[in-house]
Amino acid sequence: MRKLRPLLTLVIIASLLWFWQGPGGAGRIDEALDRSGAIEALPSQAPAQDAASPGSEAPTAAPTAFSDDGLPPEALETLALIARDGPYPHRQDGSVFNNFERRLPARPRGYYREFTVRTPGLSHRGPRRIVTGGQPPAEYWYTDDHYESFRRIGARR
Repeated sequence: MRKLRPLLTLVIIASLLWFWQGPGGAGRIDEALDRSGAIEALPSQAPAQDAASPGSEAPTAAPTAFSDDGLPPEALETLALIARDGPYPHRQDGSVFNNFERRLPARPRGYYREFTVRTPGLSHRGPRRIVTGGQPPAEYWYTDDHYESFRRIGARR
């Protein structure tokens, strides 16, 4: 057993480091953004719908870029990653957001997905998120207070 103790300690430390940094490490966001800073949407994205009309899904031209909507630059970086379908800096990014707080319009389970918005100066995920609705995303929501409140963000044409 004494011979296995150093190996077990090494495995535990390596696991903790992997968990702390995530599978891709700290530099993945910077690698995913292009040099021009453009934030292009996927061609298959549909425009955001009003919450008052959840059933109306009229197809129109896909948005070409996101407006800044007064968002922090880190949120625009996250929107660029969503448009490119990653790679994401946190393994939780893209996971189902269950809307337990019921602050977003009621939709079937799996409709909403959440993505981390980096908070400068924090070594953890922080409170900021973008939540998308639909697959591919048809609506976008931003929260900077960990799901206490949301504001809808849209795309410009």
